[in-house]
Amino acid sequence: MAILFDSDVNWETCLQFGTRQFFREKACIYEQGTTGDGFYYIQKGLIKVKTTTSIGKDRLLNIAIPGQLLGIQAMDRQPHFTTATAVNDSILYFFYCEHFQKLIQFQPSILNMFIKTVIHKMHNLADKIYLDTLSPEQQLSTILLNICFDFKNHEIPLTQQDLTKCTGLTRITIYKILKQWKQKQIIKIQGRKFLIKKPDELKKLSAKVML
Repeated sequence: MAILFDSDVNWETCLQFGTRQFFREKACIYEQGTTGDGFYYIQKGLIKVKTTTSIGKDRLLNIAIPGQLLGIQAMDRQPHFTTATAVNDSILYFFYCEHFQKLIQFQPSILNMFIKTVIHKMHNLADKIYLDTLSPEQQLSTILLNICFDFKNHEIPLTQQDLTKCTGLTRITIYKILKQWKQKQIIKIQGRKFLIKKPDELKKLSAKVML
């Protein structure tokens, strides 16, 4: 699986600097408002990232999958502005802030990847803060495109059930949307993953986020 932004970082060799942590389904990994002290690497599982508005409404921002990083925006030991929850049983590695220098020395390209990741995630937050005000079709297109962008890969390792758990949309709604996309040859379902065949069609829907 491709690493963020086509980076040459081999995260499997970096795990020696982290602490292995297991999270059961629905367990909270970190909560909005709590102070960060490091970041996470997802080795296995799916993670739902959301933010809570000032009026107490939850908004889904992203679905993080294996190979991605979590919580790097709070590495300056400032409060998290999102909450991360395990969608299913997951294995993550936690890297304390003080270990970051060791990681950079071990693989210098990590620093550049972190900078690009932070910029991208901030854009995501700005673009998707109103994600749940969109139509279900727009929500799905935005989420899938985000995963494609992160991995420079049009294969999405998610099932319909995963999308149901993460988005809160009903199974029937997701089934109907995916069926329409399949008929239009926008996507192709291959076992437990989706192949995005026409990303430009999804971009047309996702672009409406900023309207």
